[in-house]
Amino acid sequence: MFQLDIKSNKSVYEQVIDRIKELVMMGVLTEGSKLPSVRELSRQLTINPNTVQKAFKELERDGYIYTVSGKGTFVSGRELITLDNAKVSDTLDRLRESFRALTYLGVDPNDAKDKAFEAIESELEKIKSTRQTKESDSGMEGKRGANDNR
Repeated sequence: MFQLDIKSNKSVYEQVIDRIKELVMMGVLTEGSKLPSVRELSRQLTINPNTVQKAFKELERDGYIYTVSGKGTFVSGRELITLDNAKVSDTLDRLRESFRALTYLGVDPNDAKDKAFEAIESELEKIKSTRQTKESDSGMEGKRGANDNR
């Protein structure tokens, strides 16, 4: 499903959460898609099942996934995802800090703004491309059975 970065400053638990969130928001995992079981994913990633279980609990609390007893864990609809305003604020603060860092490196503020917009546009294109590829590959199969599993 994905790999973890053993050199990352983030904990394994945070990496699992972030990677699943990324796959959901990029459209790689679509609504109704079944996730591997806790045991399967822990085996694939060679991590403790308790770590996967803890990550799944947080993802469920935030609305990214839901569990059906005896059936498995599935990707929720995007409308069910809870926006964490504190994390949004923190992320915007880091964006501002990065902008300031560019100017501290001697980049003209207007050039720094242009470079920031270019970087954002590049990321936006990657997201669009990933979603379009996923949609054309799957024919949006994940959406059809989304409510069948609840």
